[in-house]
Amino acid sequence: MIEYDPRRWRSHFFDLRGSMVREIGYRVGLCALTAVAASLLHHYGLPSAMSDKPHLMVGPALALLLVFRTNTANDRYWEGRRLWGGIVNSARNLRRKAAVLIAEPATVERLVEWSILFAWATRAHLIDRRAIGESSRLSAEDQAAALAAPHIPILAAERLTAIITDAKQRGVLTDVQQVAFDLDVQALVDHLGGCERIDSTPLPFAYAVHLRRALVLYCVSLPFALVSTFGEWSALVTFVIAYILIGIEEIGAEIEGPFGVRYNDLPLDAICTRLQDHLRATTRTAS
Repeated sequence: MIEYDPRRWRSHFFDLRGSMVREIGYRVGLCALTAVAASLLHHYGLPSAMSDKPHLMVGPALALLLVFRTNTANDRYWEGRRLWGGIVNSARNLRRKAAVLIAEPATVERLVEWSILFAWATRAHLIDRRAIGESSRLSAEDQAAALAAPHIPILAAERLTAIITDAKQRGVLTDVQQVAFDLDVQALVDHLGGCERIDSTPLPFAYAVHLRRALVLYCVSLPFALVSTFGEWSALVTFVIAYILIGIEEIGAEIEGPFGVRYNDLPLDAICTRLQDHLRATTRTAS
């Protein structure tokens, strides 16, 4: 994710990273070339103009499609952030309860390390990778078991439950305390499932295809509706309109899957690192 100052304006006109300019350049360029062709035909007196009424009638419908596309993508983006906020809070709650209720530093440390591994493994799982974090303090045996598991985050949740159950069986925790711990582990799994739902369920194919076809047809035919009014300036006008409309659609495509490694995706590496540092620092303080 690109960090920026929302109050700055001037520098944003020249920012290319994450601005979608590279992604939409060839499509906007195609529309501009079509506009240049329409302008040349008009300049030499060849048939090139059409009524602007079709575009006036279709414009509102296209705008509604774009608004729905953008709103849906934005909802997915912020839901993803809320789910990761839930992962962070649940891990912190596990650590908080363990520091107070479990008088065994080694057990508390294992809970913390498996919570950290859960976060890093979930981050990797959402981009189809297998990882447990570069600085795991679990034993080599535990790390090997995690990397060999078919679903690393679920294994981490199972290990957390096993640690809590073992503490209950040894009399370290009461039944009520065990349930309280288990609710946090359950929350971790629920948030994982929510992230997987977003990651595996894109915008319906038919909607995405229809919107893009309509957008291309609208922008490519637009200069023929503008040339009689703007003449040689129709290429520039078409370029600006195509940049705005195609850019809006591309932004929706960019942010609807927020768990990747692109410029506008959620900063999950930073979130996991902060969680790891916080849990370990608090554990040292409690010890």
